[in-house]
Amino acid sequence: MCICRTLFIMLLTIAAAFAAPRASAGGEFSPLETLAEEAVENGVFPGTSIAVIHRGKTVFHRAFGRQTYRTVSPAADSTTIYDLASLTKPVVTTGIVMQLVERDSLDLDAPVSRYLPTFSSRGKQSVTVRNLMQHNSGLRAHTFYHKTCHTPEEVFLTIAADTLLSEPGAKTRYSDPGFITLGRIVESLTGNSLEANFRQRFAVPLGMRRTMFNPPASLRDAIAPTEQDTSWHFNTKRPLVHDHNAALLGGAAGHAGLFSTTGDLITYVRMLMQGGTYAGKQYFRKETVRMFTSREGTASRALGWDLRSLEGPSSAGTAFSVSSWGHLGFTGTSIWVDPEKELAVIMLSNRVHPTSDNIKIRKFRPLLHDTVIRCIERK
Repeated sequence: MCICRTLFIMLLTIAAAFAAPRASAGGEFSPLETLAEEAVENGVFPGTSIAVIHRGKTVFHRAFGRQTYRTVSPAADSTTIYDLASLTKPVVTTGIVMQLVERDSLDLDAPVSRYLPTFSSRGKQSVTVRNLMQHNSGLRAHTFYHKTCHTPEEVFLTIAADTLLSEPGAKTRYSDPGFITLGRIVESLTGNSLEANFRQRFAVPLGMRRTMFNPPASLRDAIAPTEQDTSWHFNTKRPLVHDHNAALLGGAAGHAGLFSTTGDLITYVRMLMQGGTYAGKQYFRKETVRMFTSREGTASRALGWDLRSLEGPSSAGTAFSVSSWGHLGFTGTSIWVDPEKELAVIMLSNRVHPTSDNIKIRKFRPLLHDTVIRCIERK
């Protein structure tokens, strides 16, 4: 009886070891672990989940801290769900646009007004879909639409009636309204919601089971909280998403609203790094992935993705190559991919909890990516 019990305990221990998120063999990622632990201690965020992909393999995947700063808060782990904020732009909207372009349903160089006729007013006739994707449409960066609009339709009409701040193509200005408009184009062309499009095209076939808009109440305990909204003045229940405009748009919009985990994003990012193919299924052609993640001349942005700065500081640090592409999310999330090094870093956090006034992550992000490079070079 004792022998059986001892054997049973040994088997449980072995199983637990294999089930737990693996860090790194030989401790080569100990500097990364130290950096993340110190970031939690210093209040950069309550918790974070970090994944590193190198040469086709996930070589690091660990979580640190808790969902909130309270000691009784659940520990963050690799399955904790985070509000991705603007990572919605490349993961959802850009991904769908890529497929529509491939299938000749959408022309990047067509005027936006071809798909949304109301968009042609006030000098916007020459704004193209490509302008929206590269953030050089001339649209404003951001507006709190929930202060003046009451319905999603009012938001779209307000953007359509707005005046450009600069000529299309003349200036890069990161624009939420531009991607809200892109989300509207997707829905108009497909006859399906953005949410349904993403679920059918990516979430279900890739097995991204914890990636969604408007997570159900049954998952609330697994979701890292963000910032409490004291400005919601509508009679309807506020969607969970942190972004005010995404909430007004029903929790799912072209610029924000997606929730996910590092585990799910590993699958999506690996698919892109593998030229659009994953587990024998093709989601994009290699040429499409290259086109949407490459630099045109000296452009500061690709199509839906950001690019490593040619000069000056970058959230990707100092060691990622200039061919690197990625994106940030306001809530404390990021994806950066270096195709030359066959390297990707996914970092999710809820740095806006309890307040978005906490901007310590700005110093952390470059350190994170530089530290990952150091760890990879030690392997």
